[in-house]
Amino acid sequence: MRIPVRTLVYLIVLLSSVAFGAGPNVVLLMADDLGWGDLRCYNKESPIDTPHLDAMAAGGVRFERFYSGSAVCSPTRASCLTGRNPERMGIHHANNGHLPKEEITLAELLKEEGYRTGHFGKWHLGTLTKTVQDANRGGPGGAEHYAPPWEHGFEVCFSTESKVPTWDPLFVPGKPESRGKWWTPAAKEDRQVYGTRYWNEKGEEVTENLEGDDSKLVMDRALGFIEGVVQEEKPFFVVVWFHAPHLPVVTGGKYAERYAKEEGFERSYYGCVTALDEQVGRLRGELRRLGVGEDTMVWFCADNGPEGGAKDPGQTNGLKGRKRDLWEGGIRVPGMVEWPGGLGTEGRVATEPAVTSDYLPTVLAVTGIEYPSERPLDGVDLMPLLKGEKKERGKGIGFTFAGQAAWMEGDWKAVRPKKGQGWELYRIDEDAAEQVDQAKEHPEMLAPLVSSHGVWEAGCLASEKGADYEK
Repeated sequence: MRIPVRTLVYLIVLLSSVAFGAGPNVVLLMADDLGWGDLRCYNKESPIDTPHLDAMAAGGVRFERFYSGSAVCSPTRASCLTGRNPERMGIHHANNGHLPKEEITLAELLKEEGYRTGHFGKWHLGTLTKTVQDANRGGPGGAEHYAPPWEHGFEVCFSTESKVPTWDPLFVPGKPESRGKWWTPAAKEDRQVYGTRYWNEKGEEVTENLEGDDSKLVMDRALGFIEGVVQEEKPFFVVVWFHAPHLPVVTGGKYAERYAKEEGFERSYYGCVTALDEQVGRLRGELRRLGVGEDTMVWFCADNGPEGGAKDPGQTNGLKGRKRDLWEGGIRVPGMVEWPGGLGTEGRVATEPAVTSDYLPTVLAVTGIEYPSERPLDGVDLMPLLKGEKKERGKGIGFTFAGQAAWMEGDWKAVRPKKGQGWELYRIDEDAAEQVDQAKEHPEMLAPLVSSHGVWEAGCLASEKGADYEK
């Protein structure tokens, strides 16, 4: 029997990982409020130049149906690190709750196995200081939500609690010229402190090298960390959570010049997305230069759909809804993974649904680390899907957000748009825009989906009350 080359390469890498006590390096990249239709690898008509992400998608696995753990940022971030839906830990909305100390994070598990761990960019899973006013909740008034990344497994940090302007992040940007949702860089003589600070792993405020494009400033720190770890000959787990293109959307320099012919909001949005894309390219190039590109698994996604309305620049490429909706436009996001040594470089498109909760079980599978608890995980190991060996994920994907609910299994999706309303049913592979409600036509398909959601939701409520946490 002939073994496919891709499978053989994967087995060699996996066996090497077991033999030497370490799996591949892992990098989790995430954009903030990026639309499913913003990248050209999803939407050929997108006006935004994203050559590096497009190249990453072409050489790795691009998910056609990749979902954020929720319709807003904080909950999705919790799912990325724990493999569990955020409803289980009481993070129901942005700036709501915090990552409980009892949760087991991917950073903690990898650190125990000898990985160096770093977090860079937006945290949004709790406050980072108990002493001074910072961002949305930081300071004495938000002390109960103090849960910084350095207390959840990250050794090195360059982190903010929440949003910052995407250009000159420490300063209030200039006033918007129109439409109220985009800004220009403030002149130096007019600068005022924005109020969100960067913090390091010692709980110290970072104040140097913080002018210009925020995505670059974040990647500067991440690459410095990676280079140092490579010199130590240790594996690394790096989380880079960009602020772009979350409001306030600001761009400057060559990125503003690149889109000079566009309207103000579009110019700022397109510019900061292209700047983010450039930093993804910079990361990919540095990994190759350092000799670790083959054995580094790099993931990219967004935390939810685009902000604003249909006339705003973030694009869903025809999907219904946007940020804060459980329609596809609010939770289906760009998603891709590149790992040359384990997945090859031929590129493929995965049509099976996947979600940010899948990160933890997938990474544990390729590193050979056992999850040390019987508590329920909502994610699954995606490797069989990534290698094309399996066509179904084998587990449904559930959502509860602001009175809305949804449950997906395979090609079918049940949605409850508002609390108290009836459930709708869509065949997503044929109707991604969710235009044809088939609830009346196929009640035999709807009923089990609604039932599964009810069982799952009850389990989440029990989890939130502490049922999963070992004494």
